[in-house]
Amino acid sequence: MSLVLLTFVGFWLAYSNGANDNFKGVATLFGSNTLGFRQALGLAALATLAGGVASCFLGGMLVQTFNGTGLVPSAWVGSPELLVSVGAASAATILLATWLGMPTSTTHAITGGLLGAGLSLPEGRFSWTPLAKGFAVPLLVSPLLAIALTVIVYAMLHSLRSKLGISRETCVCLVDESRQLATAPNTRAAQQTAGAIPGIQVGQTAACAEIYRGRCIGVDAQTVVSAIHCASGAALCFARALNDTPKIAALLLIAGSELGWGAWGLVVGAMCAGGLLNARKVALTMSKRITELNPGQGLTASLTTASLVLGASYMGVPVSTTHVSCGSIFGIGVSRGQGRWKTVMQILAAWLLTLPLAALLGAIAFSLVRSW
Repeated sequence: MSLVLLTFVGFWLAYSNGANDNFKGVATLFGSNTLGFRQALGLAALATLAGGVASCFLGGMLVQTFNGTGLVPSAWVGSPELLVSVGAASAATILLATWLGMPTSTTHAITGGLLGAGLSLPEGRFSWTPLAKGFAVPLLVSPLLAIALTVIVYAMLHSLRSKLGISRETCVCLVDESRQLATAPNTRAAQQTAGAIPGIQVGQTAACAEIYRGRCIGVDAQTVVSAIHCASGAALCFARALNDTPKIAALLLIAGSELGWGAWGLVVGAMCAGGLLNARKVALTMSKRITELNPGQGLTASLTTASLVLGASYMGVPVSTTHVSCGSIFGIGVSRGQGRWKTVMQILAAWLLTLPLAALLGAIAFSLVRSW
């Protein structure tokens, strides 16, 4: 029964993770109008699937990182009661954030669940030093590093674009607006002009995307930017799945070795399903609400995020794709002086609440499981 319950919790956590995290890799593609929502969603699903499969062979270090070793007493490492509590608390926290449209960190949620369950153990012991060194520092530093690196890379790429003679074209959009003459609302002239006066909008709108004019190595500049942007978005989704899949699979692999490869398949499948079915709210927050993006700016943020997350996965450092991705997108807003602070503060509040909420739920879940 404990293995069945743990399998259900693992599926629930993986589904919630996919719903909140899968689209983050392609958020800049949708935000810059390089791809439509469904196109970006499909690319994210395929890259997540590839990253999840790769993690089966490359994610062993992160499985060990998230098995609780060093955080809780060794006697409880791999305990079904502990793992079910941590998984349920993490899944509930992430699902709530997804419902609210707030991008949050699976790493933070799992860490919070471990913290709450660990403090509820009969021994009442929890090792704080490994938590600070292995989890807190990377999670706090990564968004700041992403912002700083994005600002630098954006300045460099902007300068390179100018040197290559590639211009950015901003369109002028004509939109139909129904108007009447305010001074004579009942006159024949007003009736004739009602609905006939076009309005003019300058800048980026949903129907009017910026494009690049010029050539780069003999190829149309816009084609180059879009191709690299799609590749970097796919790489980021791949890296995110490579980084997150072992964290969730660890819950199943430790307690039920007989699951074997089935544990990885369950996690990867649930992540893809969650991303395809419940990603829209978080997608809109990431893509449209932090700052406006044109294709070049979206590419810069995507390249920065992919580089940081891939590097962290290679070194076995548990960074949050959410923190890095949001930091990179906000870095573009900082560079242009157009960051939307209200949205950023809402996201920061969600980040600050993730760990304590997951800890509280972890403690409650552990008490319920123990009594059951």
